[in-house]
Amino acid sequence: MKLHHLKPGEGARRPRKRVGRGKAAGQGKTAGRGTKGLKARHQSKPGFEGGQMPLQRRVPKLKGFTNPNHQVFAVVNLDRLAQAFADGAEVSPETLRSRGLIRGGLPVKILGRGEIDRPLTVRADAVSASARTKIEAAGGSVDILAGR
Repeated sequence: MKLHHLKPGEGARRPRKRVGRGKAAGQGKTAGRGTKGLKARHQSKPGFEGGQMPLQRRVPKLKGFTNPNHQVFAVVNLDRLAQAFADGAEVSPETLRSRGLIRGGLPVKILGRGEIDRPLTVRADAVSASARTKIEAAGGSVDILAGR
């Protein structure tokens, strides 16, 4: 069987209905539009509901706005770092990406959920104050990456 041998099944395709072509064609005179009125003479406006309050005006609008300067971070918490890294390890966006803790493209922020009991050298784009104190209390250091 070849592509040019394919055709639709029997009865799958019906002939196009040609409206307004006379009484003998079966759709003459009013051509299926009923009698008189806007819908018989013209197309009604999209969204017009016959004078009822239309949907786009009935539905409440969203309040507030989206800040165009909002910075989105890939977030990693301290409990995840404690699971993934050993003593004295260097934590950077590249190592986090290689271990599957973050996905690519976004700047990295370290947050302070959980506890950490080993010294780590953390290099990230941003670090919360609680995460910084916990890392330094465990004997580690925090380095903020500049210009990323």
